[in-house]
Amino acid sequence: MKSLSLPLPRETAPPQAWFAALLASSRRWARLLFGSPLNVALTLIFGTLLVLVVPPMLRWLVLDAVLLNPDPNACRLASGACWSFIHAKSGQLLFGIYPFDERWRPALVCLIIPALLAWSVRPASWTPRLVLLWIAALALIVWLMGGGLGLSTVPTSSWGGLPVTLILTVVAIGIAFPLGILLALARRSTMPAVRIGAVVAIESVRGLPLLSILFVASIMLPLFLPEALLPDKFVRALVALTVFAAAYLAEVIRGGLQAIPKGQYEAAAALGLPFWRTQYLVILPQAIRVVIPALANTVIVMIKNTSLVLVVGLFDLISSGKAALADPAWPSPAAETFLFIGAIFFALSFSFARFADFLERRGPTAH
Repeated sequence: MKSLSLPLPRETAPPQAWFAALLASSRRWARLLFGSPLNVALTLIFGTLLVLVVPPMLRWLVLDAVLLNPDPNACRLASGACWSFIHAKSGQLLFGIYPFDERWRPALVCLIIPALLAWSVRPASWTPRLVLLWIAALALIVWLMGGGLGLSTVPTSSWGGLPVTLILTVVAIGIAFPLGILLALARRSTMPAVRIGAVVAIESVRGLPLLSILFVASIMLPLFLPEALLPDKFVRALVALTVFAAAYLAEVIRGGLQAIPKGQYEAAAALGLPFWRTQYLVILPQAIRVVIPALANTVIVMIKNTSLVLVVGLFDLISSGKAALADPAWPSPAAETFLFIGAIFFALSFSFARFADFLERRGPTAH
């Protein structure tokens, strides 16, 4: 028979140890806040700013705000924020001018893309099957947004809101990353024609602002192509974002390639590895690991650059917010609307920044 034993009580620190730890922590904070005249001055300045700014902001955001009252007059009479406008217009803010009865489709897209992103950040999912999963998911997303095969057809001119931002971000960066790798390798090629072609392509795109590239894709391209060969406006904006992102990612990756010691190439050649296997197995994993912070910065900038598609007539989140503010029944709470939109962009950017931090901790570099 097995002997039964009672669990021993967990050892707890005596009260004197807790008090000593608290005292040591208090001393560290005191030295940090008041350890020098400069620290004292900074503490007083920022403390005064917090006292002056935080209470009025808290009153406006929460205490005096209209939360869920559907009456627009309540917002006109209130001195705080009008969050009921965000609640009442949430469908238009998130889905733009998409047909009201079909908004379950973009809502489903807004669930599919974050779920796939959450699944894709797991190291266990980094297999070739992940690419096939994304291809199938993107086909499903296009079918849900555009219709056909049992669903009513919705043209891209009626797409809007958060799905447009998510689709542009995911597809543009997903295509631009491998394209940027190819451009970076081409720019370092020993073949003059390949190297010069990559330099011309990269510098031509980097020398132009994204707005001008979007205008070329949206306004000038129709002047040179017949209507039958002209891509959809959404596709043109997507191509412009992809080309712009690829040029900047190429330069970031080229910096990582330059940081790899020559001995890595020589070791791969000694093993008899051909060029592409050398890049895939030896060089690129090290180069990308070195430039993870710069890559993350470029991707975050591209996430926010998707808002520029409003200049070519696409209804992204900002366009949807402006359209919602045009309702004369409401007092046009612009601050609350753009705080809501900014919170969505912040959530997207912050999530990717945390993923980049995870990649840095997972594979620290020694040089």
